[in-house]
Amino acid sequence: MIWAFDLILLIFLVITAIIALQVRDLLSATMIFGVYSFLMCLFWAEMGAVDVAFTEAAIGAGVSTVFLIATVFRTSRRSSD
Repeated sequence: MIWAFDLILLIFLVITAIIALQVRDLLSATMIFGVYSFLMCLFWAEMGAVDVAFTEAAIGAGVSTVFLIATVFRTSRRSSD
């Protein structure tokens, strides 16, 4: 494993997790979770677990993000800001 790449990837993972928890907009949080899943896919692939990386890319970054975005678009606000 390349330790510099692992360190940069880990820093990006922590940053995206913190940003996803702090952001107030649901669509932005969903997109950031998609980026987080993609970074986890890269992390699994770099560790040599290609099957887990493929599953994370298909389910985590792909299907879950699409479902969450569709859910955000189908909901409406009950109060005005």
